[in-house]
Amino acid sequence: AGRLSRGPLGQGKPRLFVESTRKGNVVSRANSIGSTSASSVPNTDDEDSDYHQEAYKESYKDRRRRAHTQAEQKRRDAIKRGYDDLQTIVPTCQQQDFSIGSQKLSKAIVLQKTIDYIQFLHKEKKKQEEEVSTLRKDVTALKIMKVNYEQIVKAHQDNPHEGEDQVSDQVKFNVFQGIMDSLFQSFNASISVASFQELSACVFSWIEEHCKPQTLREIVIGVLHQLKNQLY
Repeated sequence: AGRLSRGPLGQGKPRLFVESTRKGNVVSRANSIGSTSASSVPNTDDEDSDYHQEAYKESYKDRRRRAHTQAEQKRRDAIKRGYDDLQTIVPTCQQQDFSIGSQKLSKAIVLQKTIDYIQFLHKEKKKQEEEVSTLRKDVTALKIMKVNYEQIVKAHQDNPHEGEDQVSDQVKFNVFQGIMDSLFQSFNASISVASFQELSACVFSWIEEHCKPQTLREIVIGVLHQLKNQLY
């Protein structure tokens, strides 16, 4: 009896130990198998994300390249239209150049012809401005003459009998002489006789400067006042 009681009790501990040991081994083997299988299976999620990112990068580069190509093409088209417009606007670009023949004008020739035409327009504009200034001076002189004649007519209408007294030819000559003497003073001071070209230029300059209607009016008034004082 004693052996039987010790036997089961004595053999109980080894059985529990063996079973627990077996279970631990099974669990460890299962863990090792699981870890091995997990390590052997590829990570498809990470690879998919890398693949999509790479595809996105390539498409972004393609879009940038395509946008750059389109922008460059637009720039070239704009330049071409500009040169075409210049050839249409500038008259000298439309004229036939026999040195070139029927060849198409180069960009350098188009630009040079455009520059020459712009310079020509500047000269024409300056010339027209000078002509306008001369015409304005003539208009001003005519207005002064008009006012003077109106004053003479009005004075005659106010005093219709003032001109009945006749003056002698000597008085007329004295008036003419006084006017010419006054003009000759300015003429002699302004005219150069070094050459015929200088004489011609000085004469026209003297006429424009000293023979203005207002200047002649002042000279005539001064001469008449001087003769009036001598006669009366």
